[in-house]
Amino acid sequence: MADTTILGRWLAFIATLIVVGLALALARRLFGSRDQESTEADFRNKLVLLGLWVVALVALLVAAPFHPVTRGQLLGLVGLMISAAIALSSTTILGNLMAGIMQRAVGNFRVGDFIQVGEHFGRVTERSLFHTEIQVENRDLITLPNLYLVTNTVRVVRNSGTFVTADVSLGYDVSHTEIEPLLLEAAAGAGLAEPFVQILELGDFTVSYRTAGLLTEVKRLLTARSRLRAAILDRLHEAGVEIASPTLMSTRAFPADHAILPRPEPRHEQAETGAVPEAVVFDKADEAETLESLKEKLAGLAEQIVAAQKAVKEAADDAIGEQRRQELEKLQHRQEILTAMVARREADKSEGSD
Repeated sequence: MADTTILGRWLAFIATLIVVGLALALARRLFGSRDQESTEADFRNKLVLLGLWVVALVALLVAAPFHPVTRGQLLGLVGLMISAAIALSSTTILGNLMAGIMQRAVGNFRVGDFIQVGEHFGRVTERSLFHTEIQVENRDLITLPNLYLVTNTVRVVRNSGTFVTADVSLGYDVSHTEIEPLLLEAAAGAGLAEPFVQILELGDFTVSYRTAGLLTEVKRLLTARSRLRAAILDRLHEAGVEIASPTLMSTRAFPADHAILPRPEPRHEQAETGAVPEAVVFDKADEAETLESLKEKLAGLAEQIVAAQKAVKEAADDAIGEQRRQELEKLQHRQEILTAMVARREADKSEGSD
């Protein structure tokens, strides 16, 4: 009788093992990483698989042919390990995992966005379970643990536009009523919308001004900053205003009415010359953003194809059915094109990382 009971427990355990194995294999097939999926979908799928592995482990322990006391001790040990891991997650890998989950829940930025975290500023190129990668202004890539992003303030540049600013210090001998129109003209000349000027500080020797304007094409942020500073230099020098930042110090003897200015030159409009720095600096961020967008379009197109296939089956007559089939063929053709584009960009990305 005892042998029959032990055999039954082992058979039940083997059956549970088979069912769990098949379930995990099916889940891996359904939720495994796919090239056409977006980063967001890939993140959710990995999270689901992690949860299924934990459930599978508990199910196997419950079905194991152990003595009830031993089984209870093992389950208690597993629960203790999970509790200890959660308790220590602030300084472990699980801490970055939980921080990654928190970031996805908040959803304050995505691939391609400009972000500032501590002393790091750049565009997001990759978001993973445990880390976030950004491309900084010198084109280098920096990997930031998700826990670092959770414990530090993250400033995100809005895609709808951001204000570009530049500070300059001028002497007290020039009235602010003369300076402000010049700075507003410089901001407008740099291609910024809704410009304004602020007086930041009345220093011991100089007055500090800040010029700001709205930049709607945020991908040109570096160029816009440089153009604004150049425009301020041009407008102030053309008006004969001496820039005193930092504080002017000179051992040369000059007449009291002498101003330190560059030689007058014919005024000319700034022209775009050479390569745009953002195109080189943030190349990987641009590629990642484009790839992410293509994957999202491909996922949406798959849903449209499913709906179109259903519409073809439910068509009332041949004329409507033929129209639905033509729409379905167009969607499938577009899906083939997008799939090829995603595969090509994935291959380029792999070659670039090598």
